[in-house]
Amino acid sequence: MRAFEGQRSDNQPVNRSPGEKQKQLRELRETLAAMKSHTTPALRESVRKRIAGLEAELRVPASTGR
Repeated sequence: MRAFEGQRSDNQPVNRSPGEKQKQLRELRETLAAMKSHTTPALRESVRKRIAGLEAELRVPASTGR
């Protein structure tokens, strides 16, 4: 049961700044490079998809808002 509406457990995406996204992208690339040869292809592909998604998000200029 939720205590109140809008708390973090409402399964909403976390909003990250461009700097945080770049840091996560760097960490994911390091993780992919450090994977052993016996790592499952599904895991490799999921990391590659996340890297591609972050790269796409960083390419799109942030909207200026109001």
